[in-house]
Amino acid sequence: MSRRPSDDASADASGADPLRPSDHVDGRVAVDDRPDVEGIVSPKLGFFGWMRWGWRQLTSMRTALVLLLLLAIAAVPGSIVPQRGADPNGVSQYFSDNPTLAPVLDHLQLFDVYSSAWFSAIYILLFISLIGCVIPRTKHHWAALRAQPPRTPARLSRLDDHRESLVELTPGTDATTAAERAIALAEQQLRKGGYRVARYDARGAFSVSAERGYLRETGNLVFHVALVGVLLAVGIGGGFTYTGQRVIVQGTTFVNSVGTDYSSFNPGRFVDPDSLTPYTLRLDKFDVTYQPIGSSAPGQAGNFVAHMTTRMPGERAQSGEIRVNHPLEIGGDKVYLLGNGYAPTVTVRDAKGTIVFHDTIPFLPQDNNLTSLGVIKVADGLPEQLGLVGFFYPTQVTLGNGAFSSAYPDLLNPVLTLNVYGGDLGINDGIPKSVYALDPSGMTQLTGGKTGVKSLELQPGQTAELPKGYGTITFDDESPFGATDSSKSVERFVSLSIHRDIAAPWVLAFAALAVAGLLLALFVPRRRMWVKATAEGATLRLEYAGLARGEDPTLRDAVNALAQRHGDAFEADSRGTSGAADTPTSRA
Repeated sequence: MSRRPSDDASADASGADPLRPSDHVDGRVAVDDRPDVEGIVSPKLGFFGWMRWGWRQLTSMRTALVLLLLLAIAAVPGSIVPQRGADPNGVSQYFSDNPTLAPVLDHLQLFDVYSSAWFSAIYILLFISLIGCVIPRTKHHWAALRAQPPRTPARLSRLDDHRESLVELTPGTDATTAAERAIALAEQQLRKGGYRVARYDARGAFSVSAERGYLRETGNLVFHVALVGVLLAVGIGGGFTYTGQRVIVQGTTFVNSVGTDYSSFNPGRFVDPDSLTPYTLRLDKFDVTYQPIGSSAPGQAGNFVAHMTTRMPGERAQSGEIRVNHPLEIGGDKVYLLGNGYAPTVTVRDAKGTIVFHDTIPFLPQDNNLTSLGVIKVADGLPEQLGLVGFFYPTQVTLGNGAFSSAYPDLLNPVLTLNVYGGDLGINDGIPKSVYALDPSGMTQLTGGKTGVKSLELQPGQTAELPKGYGTITFDDESPFGATDSSKSVERFVSLSIHRDIAAPWVLAFAALAVAGLLLALFVPRRRMWVKATAEGATLRLEYAGLARGEDPTLRDAVNALAQRHGDAFEADSRGTSGAADTPTSRA
């Protein structure tokens, strides 16, 4: 018996190993005809080679999954930091609360995450990656759908899922004819089972090759195409989307016009603010119920309903309701209920009794019992401009430290307290000012704090003197005639969000399509089946085998079921043909 020589013995004088090829990983490779340089040299790719390599990396499924994960991670700041498109007031408040950190976040575009350059870059790369991944796979899948099932393997017994039967034919039966008849029967059964079939017959051996489960790859492609559809719907549809906010006091009307009635408006790049549908919304009444005092959760709100009157151009007025998570649909827009609160009505008169200010001012809730903060600005009619910072307590109580608070959100003991500032309100310098905030830097505090003058304290219907004899201020009682309590003494307001999103139905449709494609890709088995009949004298050898394309724990049962079903059908067919029963003998 020959023995392989050792490496030392086989190496020639030059050090080369004749048992290893010259390009073996351990071999010595000449570089540019220089035998003294070792190593494997990759070919130079050049510009187009590197471009081709980069395109293949970008359009690989691995890269698409990484980009999808990055997109999900990039969206996280949008749920942590307030966004200008959805909560502009929250952004302003964030700047006030974090004057050092907010400019840094703004420079990183974290207040506009979904329109930022870095989020858009990930979004576009994911879109390109999916397109580049789907198109070649679609072409390959289309070619596979049109191709014949593969030829029957020469040795089916090598497959793990294999079954064999030996059928003894009745005397006088032609084995070749019986084999052809058996395969024709198997072809018919497999075709009824949803398989694509092809016959492969040669030299006394007849076989049928069957394949099914192409819906698995179809579902995979549908899933990826649906993802592309979602990206397109969000990207293009977002350009036609707009969101606006507006506070409406009970009894007032909102007109869908950017120039007059929106508190804030954030349009997509394709939205024309001058072409909005000019419908109107009027808040007739706002109903809210609270858990009574003494219950397990006193003051907890049970139901919110904003009763609205809507009117479209050229149509009659209609009634509508807005509830939490149940928006009102009008003119293609959806109107959502964001919040609610109280809006005290205040009248200011000068020293002569002439009304110089009269308005209903929304006060913003500060806690669950609707302790509310508001600002009143009197710009004209008095010796100087006045700014009044007030707290409204629906049910006023005095705490142990002497401070006021609200013990219940309903109007049981409504009280309005005001601190008065005199000076320049800063509304004439051309810089927009929030109606919910007062900048006292250029003003003098006249009541409350360290002034030594007590803050103004009013209940509905009461009047108090303004400092310096400027006049009076009245907290108007809005109770209807004949009211016996203060439950209707202060008007309510609602905060509404008007939203139009034409992409939402398309996103929903593509998302449903993606789920359907994913289910097909997960639960449709891809398998190949073969049935082979070989004539061996007076016997017929029937072989059944299956091969899974992926995980298919039911393949063995499917092969056994096919063998049993085909064997029974072949026996019945043989009886009908020859009038005698063939006797099959099965073996593993």
